[in-house]
Amino acid sequence: MSSRQKTLIFSLGGALSLGCVLTVAVAVALPRWVHSTVLCQTGAELVNASGPELDKFLGRVGYGLFHGERVKQCGLGGRPLRFNFFPDLLPAVPAGLHVTVVFFCGVLMLFSSVATGFFFFNAFGKPYETLQGPMGLYLWNFICCVCSSLVMVLFAVEVKLLHLSRRIANFNEASFVFQTHGERYELSYFLLLLVLLLHATSFLLVRLAGTHFPFREGKQTNVAMGAADLMY
Repeated sequence: MSSRQKTLIFSLGGALSLGCVLTVAVAVALPRWVHSTVLCQTGAELVNASGPELDKFLGRVGYGLFHGERVKQCGLGGRPLRFNFFPDLLPAVPAGLHVTVVFFCGVLMLFSSVATGFFFFNAFGKPYETLQGPMGLYLWNFICCVCSSLVMVLFAVEVKLLHLSRRIANFNEASFVFQTHGERYELSYFLLLLVLLLHATSFLLVRLAGTHFPFREGKQTNVAMGAADLMY
């Protein structure tokens, strides 16, 4: 492959990695990770509501990693309330797991920025044949893929297994009990999936530029050294 083609491929990889940095920043900033419908169970049981009558007792909770909004409905209209995770909700939510999700989002942004710099360094500079060269790009993109996967898995555990929406709906609530009635992931969560796919594409671009995978090159090197030892 000619040097111009490699420059084009590495530049494309750098553009994808830069897009990943911006995408993660937008996903973290927006409060659109989860939208949940919550039922005011206490109010519904008091009037024996069923069928269409339950709509008067259905509120909603929407949130991201740092803030969100909840609307409680107990038969008398909605009561909107904005909230922040830090420091307001930390006593009510799995704080350690939530901080871990935020931490890996930061790590993802950091290594996506590193991958961006090294892609352009390989495109227009003269990299060393170590982590500065194409081999290092495998490492940076692999770390980004792992981090984005961890963010998605850990956040899903926090929402589904630890019932984050129900905890938020019942925070500082003494008179009513709320139960999760419906739940879905929103834009920001799927932006992390997009980041994972973009880094996987960048990973393949490095291979398309003519650089073998590390384990494959290491295996061929061992065979060559073994043949040289037998000759001498």
